[in-house]
Parts: sequence; structure tokens; C-alpha cells
Amino acid sequence: MSAIRKTSPQPASRAGSKAGAKTMSIGVVLNRLREEFPDVTVSKIRFLESEGLITPQRTASGYRRFTEEDVERLRYILVTQRDNYLPLKVIREQLDAMDSGHVTAIMSATHAEPIVSPEAFRAPAVTRMTDTDLAEQANTDQDTVDQLVSAGLLTPDASGHFSADDVRVVTTAVALTEFGLDIRHLKSLRTTAGRQADLISQVTEPVAKSRTASATQKAEEIGHQMTALVVSLHADLVKNELRNRLGS
Repeated sequence: MSAIRKTSPQPASRAGSKAGAKTMSIGVVLNRLREEFPDVTVSKIRFLESEGLITPQRTASGYRRFTEEDVERLRYILVTQRDNYLPLKVIREQLDAMDSGHVTAIMSATHAEPIVSPEAFRAPAVTRMTDTDLAEQANTDQDTVDQLVSAGLLTPDASGHFSADDVRVVTTAVALTEFGLDIRHLKSLRTTAGRQADLISQVTEPVAKSRTASATQKAEEIGHQMTALVVSLHADLVKNELRNRLGS
């Protein structure tokens, strides 16, 4: 799917195009974007600014002021991340190409498209489910939840509660057991996940420990992108391995 729209976002870096334009606060921008992007935050917008993708005006006291062009540029970035799964580096190249008038450079950009969207790996909505709640939400029994905890596939937080993501872990694990697998067989998946997380952490941890103001946000963005790519590559490798074993 191409990220090109009939009306490309206007270059936010051209001060002349902003002169005299009506501006709005970051709070107003956030409210407008959340209609289409519920997960967008002030930190996300500030992070995109720190990465040079947007350049809002600043008042004498340092407050950010955004024009309609800035909002369109932000929307373009968020849509491209969500629908085309592009890393910020590629999006920045696209925006630079549009700013310079080289729109054809955007259309010829190549990138890996993961099977799973990076958006799927953002933090789940804050929930505080007990093990009983979790079993009920996943339509299973308490013993199954206990077995998954013992197998390391579920890890409650410090207060002993579970998240919305844990519901999906339980329902997926139960679905696999219906093929004859025992929960203890699923431990290997947990081991694989740990190794994949270690691989991604080699990149994200140094970024998170840097002294920049947006270090944590940048590490999270990189983590989402890398996780989607690693999980997608893993899925393709499993598919190819199974095809080889079946001789198809």
C-alpha cells in the first residue's frame, strides 16, 4: 500500500509557508489527532519533533504552536506508521523528498513490510485483572491460568494482576492445546520469545540509556518496529520449515 496521498503534507520546515498562519496548542493538536489515533500522546508528538520530522513554531516563552500544515504532516506520519509499517528513518526520507519536490523518490522507496503491525506491540490498556478475572475473560478455568504461570507464559505484575495482553496469551495457548499439545510443550515458545527479546534489547537498551530527552520514547518506537519485523521473520521461517518437512 502506498503512503502517497492525493494531497501531500506541506513542508513544515519552510518558515515562509507558516507566516501569518493560525496556530494551535499541542493540546488542541492532540485532541484532533486522537479522533483517528487514540494512542497518540504528547510525548509521541514531542518525540517526532526531536527526530526532526516536524518543526512547530515556538512562542517567546517556549510553548509549541502548530499550524494546520503541521497537523497534516503529523497525520501523514502516523498514517504511514500505522498502515505501511515504515520506520521513522524511511518516513523522514519521504518527507525530505516531498519537501524538495522529489515526490517520485517516495514512490520508489523500498522497505520490509512485517506481517504484524508495530502498533500491535504497544503497551496494552491499563487493567488490573486477578487470575480469576483472567480465567473468566479467556473463557477457561483457573487451573489453566495457574499452569500457564508455572510454565512462564504468564507473568503477573508486582501486585499479582494481569493485563489485557494476557487474555490473548491464555486464549491462544488454549487454542494450541486443542491440537493435542500440552502446556509444558509451549515452554519452548517462551524460551524463543526470550531470545528474540534479548536480540531486540541489544539495540533498544543503549538508546534508552542515552542522555537525550526523548531516549525512552525513541527506544520504544524502535522496539515496536523491530518486534514486528522479528515476529514476522520468525513466522516466515516457521512457515518455510514446515513446508520443507511436509515436502510441499
